[in-house]
Amino acid sequence: MLAGFAAQLGKPSGLRGLVVGTMLNRTNRGMISVAVDALELKSGATAADLGFGGGLGLAMLVERVGTQGHVLGVDFSPTMVRRASGHFDREIAAGRMQLHLGSITQLPLEDGSIDGAMTINTIYFIAELDRVFSELARVITKDGRVVVGIGDRENMARMPMTTYGYRLRPVEEVIALAKTGGLDLQGHKRAGEGDVAAHLLVFARDQDGVAVGSPREVAAASKRSS
Repeated sequence: MLAGFAAQLGKPSGLRGLVVGTMLNRTNRGMISVAVDALELKSGATAADLGFGGGLGLAMLVERVGTQGHVLGVDFSPTMVRRASGHFDREIAAGRMQLHLGSITQLPLEDGSIDGAMTINTIYFIAELDRVFSELARVITKDGRVVVGIGDRENMARMPMTTYGYRLRPVEEVIALAKTGGLDLQGHKRAGEGDVAAHLLVFARDQDGVAVGSPREVAAASKRSS
């Protein structure tokens, strides 16, 4: 039963997934609220919620960027994409929101197109975290921000379902992988109370805005040396 619950948290599906989506909105509300504030989005900005789950983050973002702004959502659960498509049908019809079925390791978004992106409680389920950060560095603007939200590692290790498929990385490891991917830490906020409060890591692109060893960096280095 715990393994099944963990699988649903990683990728909600079917009728059970709809219930999980509602639960995610409730349990992640505090983290999502802190993340949206940390993005410091201006009216008219383009924002993204990556792995949006129940869709609460989409709702907060579309309100924050205003009627002239644009919100993009990416999730690899067809159930969650269908759920959000029905819930935000007016925003989608008005051109204020666009939803994609896809992976954070290969975002269906253009280079430098996002002013602020957040991903909350998603990276536990991703093995190739370096690819996630390279993609995030690719899609945000030069002055854009990324917020990655994760639960406290020690607190989560005490939860019975996290023994099933979760990768509970130390905050320091996440920051190091982000640096390798082309993102610099700008801030570290907490959501919750005491030592078990969740971590909200705020990143911006490094000076070059590309991941170390990426094809674009190799090409740029080759051009400089020629």
